[in-house]
Amino acid sequence: MTAVSIRTVQDVAGLDAVSAYFGEVWRTPPTAPPYPAEVLRSLVHTGGAVHAAHEGDRLTGAAVAVFGAPAAKEAYSLVAAAEPGRGQLVKQAQRAWALGLGARSMRWTFDPLVARNARFNLVKLGATGTEYVVDFYGPMTDGVNAGDESDRLTATWDLTARGRPYESGTRPYDSGTRLYESGDRAHELGDRPSDLGDRPSDLGDRPSDLGEREAAPATHRGPDGATLARRDPSDLRIWCRVPDDVVKLRAADPELALRWRRAVREVFTEAFAQGFRATGMSRDGWYTLTRNTGEGAA
Repeated sequence: MTAVSIRTVQDVAGLDAVSAYFGEVWRTPPTAPPYPAEVLRSLVHTGGAVHAAHEGDRLTGAAVAVFGAPAAKEAYSLVAAAEPGRGQLVKQAQRAWALGLGARSMRWTFDPLVARNARFNLVKLGATGTEYVVDFYGPMTDGVNAGDESDRLTATWDLTARGRPYESGTRPYDSGTRLYESGDRAHELGDRPSDLGDRPSDLGDRPSDLGEREAAPATHRGPDGATLARRDPSDLRIWCRVPDDVVKLRAADPELALRWRRAVREVFTEAFAQGFRATGMSRDGWYTLTRNTGEGAA
C-alpha cells in the first residue's frame, strides 16, 4: 500500500490540481470549479492554508482553511474533500497548522441531513454543532446540492481537547463511501477512527442510549410517517432522525428530499432557539441534541 503524504500547497500547478479535484467531487464543469485556482492562490497569499493528501502521484484529499478574527483565536475551514479513510488525516493536518499559529478552535459548516458527515464531525472529531443556519448559501447549482435548500449546521471543534480512545471492536462507520462535510460548499471526508477518539457519552449507540431514546415521547413525524424526533422528559436531550442517504434521495426524488429538509429544519431551529446543541450522531442516523446549560459552552 502506498503511504499517504500530507503537504501544504503553494505552487500554481499544485493549486490547479486541488481546484480540479474539488470540481470532480462536486461534479461541476471543468471550466467552473467551485474553487478556482486563482482564488486558492489568493487565500494562500493572505495566510490561509491549502492542504493536499497524496498517495504517490495521486491526489486523494484536500482542504482549505483561513483564520477568523485574531481575538477569537479561531480558524475557519472553507472546504475539504477526501477519499474514504483519508478525511481524518486531512483534518488533523488542518488542526496542526491552526494550533501552530495560535488558534484554539476551528469552525466549518456541513449539511445536517448527511448522517455520515455528522457522525464524522460530532463523534470522531469531537466537534459540536453550535449553530443552525437556514438556506446558508441560497440556491446551489453543483452536481451534489442542486435542487435543495442549503441549510447548514456549524461545527465548532476545540483543537486543544483530548478525546477518549476510539471504541475497540467497533467497525468504521460506512467505510466504503466518500463523506461530505461542508465548509464553504461541502467537505467530503473519510471515516477512519479518530486520533482524538469517539466521545462514548455522545455516541447514542449503547443499548442504554437506545433505550432512553426509544422510551422518550415522540414530538414530530417524518415525511415517511415514522417518528422524526423525541424529547426526554427531563428536557435535557432531543433526538432527531435524518434520511439514510440524502444525496441519493436528492437525486432520485428531489421533492421528498426537500420535505426532509424542512422537517428536520423545524426540529433543529426550535431546539437551537431553546439552547440545545448537536453533540452526537448514532450509527442508525439519529442526532443527539443536548441542552446547553452554560458549562463548557463553545
